[in-house]
Parts: sequence; C-alpha cells; structure tokens
Amino acid sequence: METERTEEARGLGFFETYLYIWVILCIAAGIVLGKVAPGFANYLDGLAIYVGEAPVVSIPIALCLFFMMYPIMVKIDFAEVIKAGKSGKPVLLTLFVNWAVKPFTMYAIALFFLGTAFYGLIGPEAVDHVKMPFGLDLPVGTAYGAGKVIIVGGVKVLEVPLWRSYLAGCILLGIAPCTAMVLVWGFLARGNDGLTLVMVAINSLTMLVLYGVLGGFLLGVGRLPVPWQALVLSIGIYVALPLVAGYISRKTIINTKGEAWFKEKFLHLLTPITIIALLITLILLFSFKGDVIISNPLTILWIAIPLFIQTNLIYWFGYGLARWLKLRYRDAAPAAMIGASNHFEVAIATATMLFGLSSGAALATVVGVLIEVPVMLMLVKISLKTAHWFPHEAKEV
Repeated sequence: METERTEEARGLGFFETYLYIWVILCIAAGIVLGKVAPGFANYLDGLAIYVGEAPVVSIPIALCLFFMMYPIMVKIDFAEVIKAGKSGKPVLLTLFVNWAVKPFTMYAIALFFLGTAFYGLIGPEAVDHVKMPFGLDLPVGTAYGAGKVIIVGGVKVLEVPLWRSYLAGCILLGIAPCTAMVLVWGFLARGNDGLTLVMVAINSLTMLVLYGVLGGFLLGVGRLPVPWQALVLSIGIYVALPLVAGYISRKTIINTKGEAWFKEKFLHLLTPITIIALLITLILLFSFKGDVIISNPLTILWIAIPLFIQTNLIYWFGYGLARWLKLRYRDAAPAAMIGASNHFEVAIATATMLFGLSSGAALATVVGVLIEVPVMLMLVKISLKTAHWFPHEAKEV
C-alpha cells in the first residue's frame, strides 16, 4: 500500500497511467476524422513556414510539439551536470549504450523485421509519399536514395518503399534516448533521482550534437538520405528552442517566486500539457493514416515487434553492464531505463518535419508511444524483482 500511495503521489499521474488507452482512442479519433473531414488535417498541415515552394515547418504541429517538449525541459536543473563526475560509471554507461549501441541495434533489428521477415506482409509493392528532402529541388523522375521524385496533387514528393519509411521512423526512435518519462521510470524502480536528472541533462545536451550526426548517417545507410541542414533545423526547433526556453523560464520563475512555488505550483500545472499536446498531434497523424491501417490492420503490429525487441535488448544490455561494473542498484536501474525508453516527442517531431505528417515514418514513431508505458512498466517490475542482484544495495531498495 505504501508503494501504491507513493506512486500515486510522485509517479505516474492520471494521464501517464492510461497513456496507451489515450493513444488508442486518438488512433480511432484520427481515423474517423480522416474519413469524416479529410481536408481538415490537410488544411492544418498546410499552415506552414515555406522555403521556396516547399512546406518546411507545419505551424500547428510545431506548436503542439513545442508544448510537448517545454514541460520536459523546464524540469531539468543543469546545475546538476557538474555533479556528474561523482557518478562517473553510470553516466559513461548510459552515454555508451545510448549513442554507441542503441542506434545501431535499432537499425539492424528494424531492417531485419521490416525489410525481411515482414517484407511480404507489408507489401513489396507498397509505397509511401514523403516530403522532398529539405533544401533540394530535384526534377520529376529523379532517383534519390531508394525513392523517386513524382508529382502528387501538384506537389513534388518522394515515392519510397513503405517499409523503408517505417524503417526511417524506427531509426529516429533509436537515436532518441528518453529525457522525459525516464524520470518516472527511474522513480518507480526506486532509482537514484538525482543521478537520473544528471543523465537527462547530459543526454539533452548530447542530443544537440549527436542526433543529427547519427540520424543523417543511418538514414543515409537506409537509403533515405536527408540533408544535414534538415536535421540541424529539426534539432534546433524541437530540442534547442524548448531547452533554452525551459532554462530561462526556470531560472526566472525560481528567482521571482521561489523554488518551492516552482516545484509545487508551476510544474503541477504543466503536468498534463505534454500529454495533451501529444494526443492532439496523434489525432492529426492518424487522420492521414486511416486508410493504411484499415486496409492492413496489422501494420502497427509489424512495427511494434522490432520496437518491443529493441527496448528489451537495450534494457538487458545496459542492466547487465551495470551489474558487471558493480554499480549500485539505485544507479543501475535508471541507467538501464534511459536507454530502453525513447524520446518519442523528438522522434515524432523530426519524422513530421523530414518526411511529412502523413508519412509511414511518422506513423512508426507513434507506435513507439503506444508501447512505451506497458513495456516500461514491465521493465520497472523486473528491476524491482532483480534488485537482489546488487546485494550491497538491497537494504536501500
């Protein structure tokens, strides 16, 4: 009972606890919206910032995604980063797993399942129409990566194999270590909250450099090359901007109203904003993908399987390394969780900007949201049950 009261007080809130249910409802609402008012989402996505004749940033989606990210970033106390040296091993472990292992295992697993095992089920002839790569103006008929430039509705798009579009979404999830929900997962697993905050801060800063580099490389290997300018613009809008806004507003509010008011009042008001913004975005995404899902209702399953395997693989890899390094349980649990969990907010934002709201890549990132809560809660329970693997921490856990 004590654990249940604690989780209710500081762990999963109402929105987070039932996130997978809200996602399912949004899938249904989006599909219905796409059937009843097919032009509505197209109209909203057309409200964009254009470069030349190409829509680069959808304004409604950008607003939703900013409010998905800002409540996360404002919670980070970057002063804690200077304390990371006191916990060198877990910080180095999570950086190694997140940036040297996770992106490449995600690529390999998704390539095997989507490009081989489920290739026939997805459909060898199935194609997806994605945005023209940012900054490029290729003539119709030009081959680009695995795709070809065609005209759809008077607009140039890139026609690519559908499974490769799903692969791109998985890649974007694989290069996005969690910096939000991991605060909840670490707490529920009775991990070191201070260390989790430090790792969140370090990973947020690391994303500014490595997200674009690894994303550009792996998308290129997957034959969906994206100009580096597009990835830089994406990480600037969806990570750097809310990061700076969060830092400035956090500092300003604490200086004027005090830290107690900031934590007890301001953060409490922000709690549902991320989820609400996420759900609105999902409705728009699925208003485009309704036909694909209805014609092939197992689409989500084909994407979910490699994501599920990847999540478990990275968790056990990180957790096993933590045990080998003889870390304390309170440090090992969040170190494994931050790699296993995905920063799906950034992945959705990047997929939408690079490939379009209606792309298979955007759909794949949404599947990451769908499986996040149940899978991570399962891993939390596993962590608690295996705490005895770290005998010197057994009493503290």
